[in-house]
Amino acid sequence: YYFSSFQIRANHALGIIQNSLNDKKNFIRAWELNERHYGGLTGLNKIEMGVKLGEERVHQFRRSWDLRPDPLDKKSQFHPLNIKTYKDIPKEKIPDTESLKDTYERVISYFFSEIKNKINIGNIFISAHGNSIRALCKYLFKLDEKQISKLEIPTGNPLLIDINENQ
Repeated sequence: YYFSSFQIRANHALGIIQNSLNDKKNFIRAWELNERHYGGLTGLNKIEMGVKLGEERVHQFRRSWDLRPDPLDKKSQFHPLNIKTYKDIPKEKIPDTESLKDTYERVISYFFSEIKNKINIGNIFISAHGNSIRALCKYLFKLDEKQISKLEIPTGNPLLIDINENQ
């Protein structure tokens, strides 16, 4: 089984991997595997965020467990409510901003409802993002809030996790 977020870069990465494996199976796209929603910081790169808020505050937002940036204006072109891809997602489920804790709850809920029961059937491949993968690692490796804030997920490097039926 192949899973990916709704975000283009994860879909493209998964396509590249499937091509190299010569495996053209359809993959399941799930918004629940999306990157953390950075609210009002959406659309800014790290340098722009640093100028706007200061480096220390940006670091707090990026690594804290339960701190959320200000919400993204619902009228913003970057808000999922205004992006066609999200038209079938119930509006009340689409966040305006998220903490890592919020991302964790979204990802782990999806993991239990859609992925975990497929682990014993065959291999699972998830193409997602730093914070959604960090959230999954928090659960799988039983990390606390301090440990997860220090966990680095390198971009573009596969992470192989062998899960047995006791996990």
